[in-house]
Amino acid sequence: MSYQMIILDLDDTLLGNDHSISERNKQALMKVQEQGDKVVLASGRPTYGMVPFAKELSLAEYGSFILSFNGGKIINCQTNEEFFSQTLSIDAVSRLEEISKRENVQIHTYVGEEIVTAEANRYTSIESDLTGLPIKLVDSFMDGVTEPVVKVLMVGEPEHLQAVEKKLQDELGDEFSVMRSKPFFLEFTAKGITKGTSIEKLIDELGIKREEVIAMGDSYNDQEMIEFAGLGVAMGNAPEDIKEIADFVADTNVNDGVAQVVEKFLLKENSTYK
Repeated sequence: MSYQMIILDLDDTLLGNDHSISERNKQALMKVQEQGDKVVLASGRPTYGMVPFAKELSLAEYGSFILSFNGGKIINCQTNEEFFSQTLSIDAVSRLEEISKRENVQIHTYVGEEIVTAEANRYTSIESDLTGLPIKLVDSFMDGVTEPVVKVLMVGEPEHLQAVEKKLQDELGDEFSVMRSKPFFLEFTAKGITKGTSIEKLIDELGIKREEVIAMGDSYNDQEMIEFAGLGVAMGNAPEDIKEIADFVADTNVNDGVAQVVEKFLLKENSTYK
């Protein structure tokens, strides 16, 4: 099979534990683009938190895209235009806030280029560190939500959040997409919005077949795109149940697993995969 596109999660997939792109990963992805194939970044991060990596990989120069907010928004890197966007209404956010209180977890969302929350907590601070977005503390969460938003996160201790996830998938699954991106992040987007569904919209527009797509990820919010792609790849550091649904298991994010897959399946010459 000749692949034309590789879609990459960021944290714990393309990025090392220091949240940077290794030189080997970068060089492999630049070679892929030089030979005419597309590199697309797909993350739960807000758009602002993805743009620096898109610039580092010159995605604008090669006419590529980023899928932010777990696929809730698709941006054309060349024009900075929104190719697709799906939001949650203010009423929907208000309902999620009430549920967060009931389940004893914190909640935050994104308004403009700020993370809005009513309660300082370690997990929202982690999100701020990852994305580079400042935290805006408000007296009342809903007072800070002045417009529809793309995504809402409930955050808390992993064991507790795992139980909340199962409960809310059953309770809210007909209204929202509900998934964990990290053990302490439970994410809510509009119903039917996942990385997988957004990738389908993108490749339909570009005239690329799903069989020509590689998707790589490490977590539960990557499951749909791994299952959708012609070659779905789980990182070596992914949970076992994500590895089980993948077509191929790569090396870990700290061992340049992305570059190894690129060299094996995409580069037409000079493969150094071992």
